[in-house]
Amino acid sequence: MTSLAAAADNPGPLAREAQRQRLLLQTLWQQAPDVGLTGWLCQDGRAAAAGIAAYRTNGQALAERALAAAYPTLAELVGAECFAALARDCWRQHPPVDGDMACYGDELIDLVAADTTLADEPYLADVARLDAMVQRCERAADAAGGAAGTQGLDLLADGRAPELHLVLRPGTQVLASRWPVVAVWQAHRRHDGDRFTEARQAFAEHTAQCALVGRDGWRAVVAAIHPAEAQFTLALLQGLSLGDALAAAGDEFSFEHWLPTAVQDQRLIALRWATQDTSLEAHPT
Repeated sequence: MTSLAAAADNPGPLAREAQRQRLLLQTLWQQAPDVGLTGWLCQDGRAAAAGIAAYRTNGQALAERALAAAYPTLAELVGAECFAALARDCWRQHPPVDGDMACYGDELIDLVAADTTLADEPYLADVARLDAMVQRCERAADAAGGAAGTQGLDLLADGRAPELHLVLRPGTQVLASRWPVVAVWQAHRRHDGDRFTEARQAFAEHTAQCALVGRDGWRAVVAAIHPAEAQFTLALLQGLSLGDALAAAGDEFSFEHWLPTAVQDQRLIALRWATQDTSLEAHPT
């Protein structure tokens, strides 16, 4: 089949259709006036304007539904009307470039952070970041195998253990926030009458929280962790060796306490040496 690029070099029906679709998308995203479609539509005048308006409305509604699914905590916090306005701004300023709408909307976080009407609630951007991390975690590929087994853990007794690289389960992420984002996120997943008590107290005490996002089966889980553990986890995710990750975490971090929990939760999935020629990876026995 002739490619769109080839068709553009050799004007024909396919090239004309590609150009018409580009103009339509630019019009829907308000990057070009509707008049740019003159001569490209089967209808004109009011009928064409009504059709374009319908497409634009449907596109905005699709973006709003996709973003509400990706940012449920944020949507509840700001309310339906405010969230719809944010979704429309995101759709106009950052139109989707992928057919999978589940991957759309990372730019919403910056819009929330920059929105002057939300300036009195500066924690909202971090709540949005946590929502996005949860979505990415649940979309992450399944890990091959499970937790690092006995054979892999035996490598920690090697004198070169600080050179080991600890591999965490796909989807594992960390958010260090100035705000009690974990308490907020968890409160919005409860249904009891006092579900917001902990979050209100955390705000009153100016509590900062580090969130660990991981997976239990296919579902993401969010937990508050000590800042030292957050630093250690971030270092591992950045590809640092065990020795460098421990140095980044500092004296407040206990590897002896972290290790059995990481194995039990299947957060730690492999240990490997980083060498120029080979990689020895230890999976469960």
